[in-house]
Amino acid sequence: MRVDRYRVRPGDRRALSRLAPDEHRLTSKEDAEARLERGIQRLEALQPLLYAQNRFALLLIFQGMDGGGKDHVIRHVMSGVNPQGTDVHSFKQPSAEELEHDFLWRAVKVLPAHGRIGIFNRSYYEEVLVVRVHPELLDAQRLPPQRHVWQHRFEEINTFERHLWRNGTIIRKFYLHVSRAEQKQRLLARLDDPAKNWKFSASDLLERRKWPAYRAAYTDAIAATSHPHAPWYIVPADHKWFAQAVVADVIVQTLESLKLSYPKLTAEQHRQLAEARRRLKAEK
Repeated sequence: MRVDRYRVRPGDRRALSRLAPDEHRLTSKEDAEARLERGIQRLEALQPLLYAQNRFALLLIFQGMDGGGKDHVIRHVMSGVNPQGTDVHSFKQPSAEELEHDFLWRAVKVLPAHGRIGIFNRSYYEEVLVVRVHPELLDAQRLPPQRHVWQHRFEEINTFERHLWRNGTIIRKFYLHVSRAEQKQRLLARLDDPAKNWKFSASDLLERRKWPAYRAAYTDAIAATSHPHAPWYIVPADHKWFAQAVVADVIVQTLESLKLSYPKLTAEQHRQLAEARRRLKAEK
């Protein structure tokens, strides 16, 4: 699949409007599921190489409107990876302690180490999305007076992600692009299915009314922070099976581009292995 179609060029403010949320470029759901399964198997093979080489970390960031399918995509695409080498963090309303620090602080604490995969279900981007739609939330952060706060935060995010990239953290960011009509159906499903009732909140409807404001905030944030070293992918997400296939392909292609391999042993290490083998075989 040509996933570059979904990769956002720096400064591209038309990326969201150019892609339809219900787009799918596969012949069928069954085709997508087969492609996803191949992606999962490839991820299962690549993850040990990432861990063994211990030179890179992979940070996957998932953003999107409520009902966009973030949990669903993460659960299915990452189903084949070893949980011991993966860290998943969900970023909800900041705690009192987190509000005492800069907006990147809580993300810095949970960045993946070299050899590991980190998954952010929402992220520090909430600070230029939900906080922008609800500027009253800035009051709780007790910031010094400043103008152009959003532009400054874009600059700080870009500097932060460039720093991570230079130090071996490979970043891929996914916006799960769901339509307002599809979101409505998914919210209704939460109301109609007792097993999903717990996922519904009255605030979901209040946030839904702010759809245009969120759309504008995402347009600005994605255009300002998509770069070759930390690209955004706008993933059509009305069909969950297609979104899963796209995300899996992006992750696999990213890991394959790193040319991962097991560390090469020195002559001395080979000698030690031979000696260890000799001793084990000599045991009675």
